[in-house]
Amino acid sequence: MTNAAPVYIDSHCHLSLPELASDIDAVLARMRAQGVLAAVNVCTTLEEFPRVLALAEREPDIYASAGVHPDSRDCQEPDVAALLTLATHPRVVAIGETGLDYFRLQEPLEWQRERFRVHIRAACTSGLPLIIHTRAAAADTLRIMREENAAQAGGVMHCFTETLEVARAALDLGFYISISGIVTFKNAQEVQQVAKFIPRDRLLIETDAPYLAPVPMRGRTNEPAFVPHVAGRIAELTGRSQDDIGDRCSINTCNLFNRISL
Repeated sequence: MTNAAPVYIDSHCHLSLPELASDIDAVLARMRAQGVLAAVNVCTTLEEFPRVLALAEREPDIYASAGVHPDSRDCQEPDVAALLTLATHPRVVAIGETGLDYFRLQEPLEWQRERFRVHIRAACTSGLPLIIHTRAAAADTLRIMREENAAQAGGVMHCFTETLEVARAALDLGFYISISGIVTFKNAQEVQQVAKFIPRDRLLIETDAPYLAPVPMRGRTNEPAFVPHVAGRIAELTGRSQDDIGDRCSINTCNLFNRISL
C-alpha cells in the first residue's frame, strides 16, 4: 500500500443481519470515515444470500461470500452445484462461512460435517477460498480439511480462538488466520499469543460484526468502522505500527480474496 494514511479491510462481517442492515447507510459512512476501504459481507444461509449479494452489487467497496454457517439448522441445505452457481458472480469472493461448531449443538452432527465437506468441494472446484469457522471442534475441522484437500482451495480460519498448535496446523495447510476484536479482551491471552505468532503475510483482521465489539467499544453493536481497534491491539502486541498492520492485512486480504480490487 502506498497510501499516506493507514488503510484497513474488514475481512469478515455480517452487514445483512438486522442489527446493521437497519442502518446500513450510516454504518457504511462510518466505515469509510475510518479508512476502511472494503468489507467482506459473509453469508450464513442460502436464504440470506440474495440480501448479501444485493448489498455487494450496490456498494463498490462491499463484497459477498456464499455459504451456510455450521450453526444454521432450519434452512436450505447447500449442495456443490448450488454453491458453484453462486460462486460465478464476480462480487462473490469466497465460499463460506463454513466449518464445524460443537459448542452449542450435540451429536449426532454428521450433517454438519457433511455440509463442511460440501463447501470444501465447491471451493476446490470454483477456485474461490474458504472462510472457515471452528469452535470446540478443532480436531475434526483439521481432519476434514486434510481429507478433502482444503489446501487446494486455501482460505482463512476466521475469528480465530484456538490454540497455537491449531494455528500452526492451519498455517501448514496454507491458510490465513484472521483475528477479531477478541484480541482486545483482557482475558484473551491465548488469542494474543497467536496474534504475535502469525507470520506477517498470513494475518487478516476482522470485526465479525455485529458481534464481538472490541475494546473500547464493548457493549456497542460491532461494525466495520471498529476494525482499526483490532489492528491497534495487534500493533501493541507485535511492536509494529498500526499503519503497518492495517496496510499489510489489507494486502493479505486482497491476495486471498483476489476478486477484491481497491
